[in-house]
Amino acid sequence: MSKDVVKVDEFEALAKKKMPKMAFDYYASGAEDEYTLQQNRDAFSRIRLRPRILVDVSSVNTSTTVLGFRIAMPIMVAPAALHKLAHPEGEVATARAVSAADTIMILSTTSSCSMEEVAAAAPGVRFFQLYVYKDRQISQHLVRRAEDAGFSALVLTVDTPRLGRREADLKNNFTLPPHIANPNMEAFVKHDKKERNGSSMLASWADKLFDRSLSWKDVKWLKSITKLPIILKGILNGEDAILAVQAGAAGIMVSNHGARQLDYVPPTISILEEVVKAVGGQVPVFVDGGIRRGTDVFKALALGASGVFVGRPSVFGLAVDGEAGVKKMLEMLRDELERTMTLMGVCSVDQISRHHVETEHEYNNGCNCSHHMHSKL
Repeated sequence: MSKDVVKVDEFEALAKKKMPKMAFDYYASGAEDEYTLQQNRDAFSRIRLRPRILVDVSSVNTSTTVLGFRIAMPIMVAPAALHKLAHPEGEVATARAVSAADTIMILSTTSSCSMEEVAAAAPGVRFFQLYVYKDRQISQHLVRRAEDAGFSALVLTVDTPRLGRREADLKNNFTLPPHIANPNMEAFVKHDKKERNGSSMLASWADKLFDRSLSWKDVKWLKSITKLPIILKGILNGEDAILAVQAGAAGIMVSNHGARQLDYVPPTISILEEVVKAVGGQVPVFVDGGIRRGTDVFKALALGASGVFVGRPSVFGLAVDGEAGVKKMLEMLRDELERTMTLMGVCSVDQISRHHVETEHEYNNGCNCSHHMHSKL
């Protein structure tokens, strides 16, 4: 149970004890050598905080606005597939926890509960994660269902013309247990558990459905068939960020897919500021990958993020204690962020600025950068 958990990291070790190896490895592993998986975490430790003192912090407020929606904290839940691998109630339990925490959840296309079930589970703001498939009618059908179910935005994953090589899934011969399905997609595809040509079941499924010809014109096509705002998830450089704005994106998520696609790409926090500068405030920029502490959240906000998304901690919290585990994970991150803000001399999210952090390059080079030298008092 989660009552003895005192930090988010502890959920992973407890989940490993509770979950079948195949399911745990599916969530925990990354692509190939898992270099980027480790770097997603380690890169946060290379950013230092610069607190201001003697500031009245008797009232600290973690609330913020994302795409016009007011939420209790800039910490949201990233899309992750097949939550029923972690807990029998799956995404429905996650949705209840996110609703209780008054924040936003992105539901995966490959969820193990239907988008309608999740929408009915609890009140709150939810976004729907989408792929554009070879058969555009599948994507269009999913968009219509998401609109009808009351989802407030679409999150288009743009880094997956095919699945990355996840060697843990290959070793475990990953297959879906018979009691778990992908109801959002079951009208379009059946998971073939026999013919996989040496790849995992999900990789085989993706090869059949995912469109490797996907390009910027398809982002414009998606924008033409819906009035929902579209966030592009999977951008890792400023050049693509500029193209995303030109294509009509309402937001950008700096993401390397939890280090599950291409190994040896940069950790997301190290790319965030480049993307923020490239878009110049035209759209909000979010980040996921490796966030386990309130200090991580603060660092991301200081580098220009409008909010962060957490993926694996949600699933591990769910595995350990169902809805209560996800709720505790989110509460711990919010409480840590609030404490960090208090000790940093910051009373609201919009007061967090670049002045509050220094990167490894800056402190190794004794940087007296202008953004550190101008007092805001």
